[in-house]
Amino acid sequence: MSAPARLALLLRGDGGLIAGAVTDPSPPAGQLGLVAASGARTAGHEESYALLVEAIYEGYLQHYGSGRVVESDDPDLALLAGDRLFALGLARLADLGDLAAVTELADVISLVAQAHAEGDPERAAAAWAAAAAAVAHGGGPGLEAAKAAARNGEPGASRALRAATPER
Repeated sequence: MSAPARLALLLRGDGGLIAGAVTDPSPPAGQLGLVAASGARTAGHEESYALLVEAIYEGYLQHYGSGRVVESDDPDLALLAGDRLFALGLARLADLGDLAAVTELADVISLVAQAHAEGDPERAAAAWAAAAAAVAHGGGPGLEAAKAAARNGEPGASRALRAATPER
């Protein structure tokens, strides 16, 4: 079962308003979770990492776009669902004790919020690609420099984030 499908099952099991807005995600939902679960850093916990990255990504989608797992015409419910999904993913990550991944995913939440506030969805997409790869394989000085460029709104920050994304 895909991570987004497992997330849908988990949210339905929680009950409440969010459960009533859960839908069945269709492929290719789950790509970032697969990337995050594919590295040496996440070996042995692939399903956990795939689920938590997809939860955080779905939270992002609730805040800035259209969800794949939770669909609602109510913007207040979408915001609530997004916050719940951020918390769910980060709590699961904290349970794994992976502080480096907590940092990467907290960074991506901040970077995408800034990118959207500045009208740069391409930078947000690049930040997500870099974060998923960093969870899987680790970051490094190149990624940190690219994130600093993104925070400073430098031209070419999206390109720098993509260039710093390990493809292993």
